[in-house]
Amino acid sequence: MHLTAVLERAARTTPEKVAVVADDVTLTYGELLDRARRAASAFVDRGVQPGDRVAVMAFNTPGFVVAAFGTWFAGGVLVPVNHKLTVPEVRYAVEHSGAVVGVVAADLASIATDAASGITWMTTEAVVDGLEAFDELAETCTPIESAVDDDIDAPAQYLFTSGTTSSPKACVHTHRTISSASPLMVSTLGFTRDERFLIAMPIWHAAPLNCWFLTMMFLGATVILQREYHPVQMLQNVQRHRVTAFFGAPIAYTMPVQLAKAGKLDLAAFDLSSVNKWIYGGAPLGREVAISLIEAYGTDRFFQVYGMSEMGPVGTALYPDEQVTKAGSVGRGGHPGVDLRVVGIDGSDVGPGGTGEIWLRADTRMCGYHDNEDATRESFVGPWFRTGDVARVDEDGYLFIVDRLKDIIIVGGENVHSQEVEEALRGHPRIADIAVVGRPEPEWGEVVVAVYVSADGEDVSIEELRAHLADKVARYKLPREAVRVEQLPRNPSGKLTKHVIREELLVPRS
Repeated sequence: MHLTAVLERAARTTPEKVAVVADDVTLTYGELLDRARRAASAFVDRGVQPGDRVAVMAFNTPGFVVAAFGTWFAGGVLVPVNHKLTVPEVRYAVEHSGAVVGVVAADLASIATDAASGITWMTTEAVVDGLEAFDELAETCTPIESAVDDDIDAPAQYLFTSGTTSSPKACVHTHRTISSASPLMVSTLGFTRDERFLIAMPIWHAAPLNCWFLTMMFLGATVILQREYHPVQMLQNVQRHRVTAFFGAPIAYTMPVQLAKAGKLDLAAFDLSSVNKWIYGGAPLGREVAISLIEAYGTDRFFQVYGMSEMGPVGTALYPDEQVTKAGSVGRGGHPGVDLRVVGIDGSDVGPGGTGEIWLRADTRMCGYHDNEDATRESFVGPWFRTGDVARVDEDGYLFIVDRLKDIIIVGGENVHSQEVEEALRGHPRIADIAVVGRPEPEWGEVVVAVYVSADGEDVSIEELRAHLADKVARYKLPREAVRVEQLPRNPSGKLTKHVIREELLVPRS
């Protein structure tokens, strides 16, 4: 289905129904369609032709969603740009994608124009001297009547990966691959047209944009946009708007609990009873954390979702009745409509007790990485996408991710899963943050190196770390070196960028 048809259907069926709420701004489906068509006219007037890329660097605001649909009505390709990026990072995103026009939040205009002065930038939320006001254009331009190009197999989105193992790559998705995600989300989580979904995580991320926002548009439901995540504002929005579903990283759930324990808010004072789907992703929850959240939020209606940008993102789910009994797992098998394999090093499927790489197959799979045929070829095996995530399969068939394939350390022929060692070291009272990487070594192949942030500002000896791990991991998994740093490099999503750590430690790795 073409993404413009998603909006047109909802506007034709329920034009007066509220589509988007953001602070005091409310847009019905009819109004959103009108603004999208006017925005498309603005893009076309500024030279956007079918297939041209439009960069959108904004917060969770109406400007973002109007620009997205406007891009698609103009026949363009949406390039969501992380609003937390620096000038060089924005320059890379714009240049690599080949964007010709951009929409940027007024607060971020100087970053965008410094990064890419050669393209036409328009601002949203406020007016900036020297730049056109996109919000005004989306209200005053003459609307186009229909999509300039309605080919469902045309590119619709360049979605940048998180870049944890290399420079970010742009996943090329079509209208078909993106729209195919919505029915899968509906069947997995049981969404209805009555949903009121709060989006507080950055909408330029794959899941908030494709799995939650567009699925709500697909259903004709309502989206509440919170400009940026803040724990108290999130709770206030849930209560005020009678939110039925919310998605966040685990920290989005644990932060209110931590504030409550510190006496800085009364979690019980908020009426959260309208929510029937607390959805989280990005990392699994341990058993103790899962139990604490169920108690704090007064419900067991927690769902975990696991997926990849390259897949739309779709993948697996862990349901409410599994949160405690299978804590730490990402689920068993794929979403309805998603096929999954766990593949061993010999190419055969792994059974209970085994460990292998997760492969996914679905209609949502990207076409490939933009301008990167080598990476595309490495990631595809026929219709399958190789995720690069290594999982252990338990006796019941549930998957527990143990590492990224590129982060496995091979010591004397034995595989060391860095996340396992990291998890054990997080329990050390003097460790504030930790990353485990491998350093090439002639005799052993690689040795394990613990790169840590000290909780007390003092060195933690390698002997102390090894003693802490002695009864937790096998001897060959123990670090041989410890390196103290002031801060570990992470991407804007909060994930460790281990390729950067290895480069900074002069640890070359192919």
